[in-house]
Amino acid sequence: MNDLANKTVMITGSTSGMGKYIAVDLARRGATLLLHGREDARLAKVVADKQAKTGNERLRTYTADFVSLREVDEMASHILRQEPRLDVLINNAGIGAGTPLSKREVSEDGYESRFAVNYLAPFLLTRRLLPLLKKSAPARVVNVASAGQQPIDFPDVMLERHFGKMRAYMQSKLAVIMMTFDMAEELEGTGVTANALHPATYMNTKMVREALIPPLNSVRAGAEPTIRLAVGSEVEGVTGEYFDGTRRARANPQAYDQEARRPLRVLSEQLIKLKDDDNPH
Repeated sequence: MNDLANKTVMITGSTSGMGKYIAVDLARRGATLLLHGREDARLAKVVADKQAKTGNERLRTYTADFVSLREVDEMASHILRQEPRLDVLINNAGIGAGTPLSKREVSEDGYESRFAVNYLAPFLLTRRLLPLLKKSAPARVVNVASAGQQPIDFPDVMLERHFGKMRAYMQSKLAVIMMTFDMAEELEGTGVTANALHPATYMNTKMVREALIPPLNSVRAGAEPTIRLAVGSEVEGVTGEYFDGTRRARANPQAYDQEARRPLRVLSEQLIKLKDDDNPH
């Protein structure tokens, strides 16, 4: 896990919290980093800070607000045009349950915001970047999920009838795990692995603090298991797993149900308006 000079790693949500910690760690070890954020100015500041701390000049930035699938799609197109390889994609960006007063919100596309940002955006980004990951194989996809999971209510996926902010968050994170398991099966034999993890409980992040939850763990406590899945030699070739930290764990039973994963995949492809030539199914 030391020399990453030949590795290119993309980290979504890299301007704060766990994503920022991971970026500094991997930059110190020489990786080429593709850093995602919502704002150009903030990304530029973060890059300058990381370069000063690590001496790594191979840091490139890509901007997209995950409430907009159009912006995610455009970012993916820029990456495919500009990057010769991608060894690891860490889908880390996301939003939490919000403040105690948070209400139901919708994305630019009209979808429930947590489902859109936490699930649909990484679903779209990963699907668009799969050709580059396959070309760079062996490659890895690491999806940051949560131990907080709730089954998807397919008649009310957008929670228009029965909204709860924690329910919305937990549903979106289970969807991420379901996506991971589906992708691992689809990518079998390509040299690209896909795994999901709950990094750590209630890390000291903005997401936790704004919910008025006392942090139980440091950002480092969640970053290290995520880095392990991304570049650790001990998990080389491991795919289709859900981890609680570094321990293999069982997700909500719905994640293992093909009859639930299939309609989620079909719905997701419809919602992101996947082009026919991007659709492997």
